[in-house]
Amino acid sequence: MNRITRQLALAAALALAMPFTVVGAATGETPESRVHYRSETIDGLEIAYREAGDPSRPTVLLLHGFPTSSHMFRNLIPELATRYHVLAPDYPGFGASAMPSADAYEYSFAGIARTVTELLNRKGVDRYTVYLMDYGAPVGYRMFAADPTRVSAFIIQNGNAYEEGLRAFWDPIKAYWADPSKENGDALRGFLTLDATKWQFTHGTQNPEWISPDNYWHVQYLLDRPGNQEVQLELFLDYGTNVAEYPKWQALFREVQPPALLVWGQNDQIFPAEGAHPYKRDLADLEFHLLDTGHFALEEYGPEIATRMLSFLDRVTDSATN
Repeated sequence: MNRITRQLALAAALALAMPFTVVGAATGETPESRVHYRSETIDGLEIAYREAGDPSRPTVLLLHGFPTSSHMFRNLIPELATRYHVLAPDYPGFGASAMPSADAYEYSFAGIARTVTELLNRKGVDRYTVYLMDYGAPVGYRMFAADPTRVSAFIIQNGNAYEEGLRAFWDPIKAYWADPSKENGDALRGFLTLDATKWQFTHGTQNPEWISPDNYWHVQYLLDRPGNQEVQLELFLDYGTNVAEYPKWQALFREVQPPALLVWGQNDQIFPAEGAHPYKRDLADLEFHLLDTGHFALEEYGPEIATRMLSFLDRVTDSATN
């Protein structure tokens, strides 16, 4: 018996001698916290989403920002799913969802809101709490405006609804809104490079070495797909339509008064803290927390955000019903 054969035989013997281990036991995974990767065909597009938890429990909808996907919630979902039903979709053109060309499909925040609403309808979700981040804010607020009775509460993380939050970072994007010329569009392509993607994940953090490079490598792979820059330029342009909706959303905040938890990376230059404070004007039941981090606050404050979310959700939802 040669050395390799002896090693294989020894490995087989050890495997037989070891007790059976339940999958997930080493990580504390439970049937409730296990994440399922699913998809639905909506308006001819395959829409990918992550799902975990018992569907009979209250639903938490997680809406991602630019330029990421439901991947940004990879660690949060199992924490929430032990007590709640969790859904996290990828928008068209993002993550694992279909990416038709910008010539073949109209990318808009109104369209994304309709797509996510249809996903909830197919999942039988009549009422939900929504986590809003970056692009997720206009998506979720459009859904709220369409039917305020379906939204039980907000978790707001660097998601804007006030013009005070659109600072100097937005000046070149505002120029594109005012004049959607090729020149102004091309000036925004720098936001789609690897350096810009890394900056979004690391700027304003306490320690950039704590931020997994898996974040920006996988995001950049998706941004670099042929045609994706044109998709992103369409959404940069369409973001201007959200600003016109801000007064309507603010009026609804004051009228409906949904409870809200705000957990905001205060060092974010894209959506700075100036956009967080105005929520105090309109939401009476607001838990307000500024965190010493940047745009993607979950990367440094994930455990704290999860703890605050569970406490908030337990207060504002009935865990026995959906």
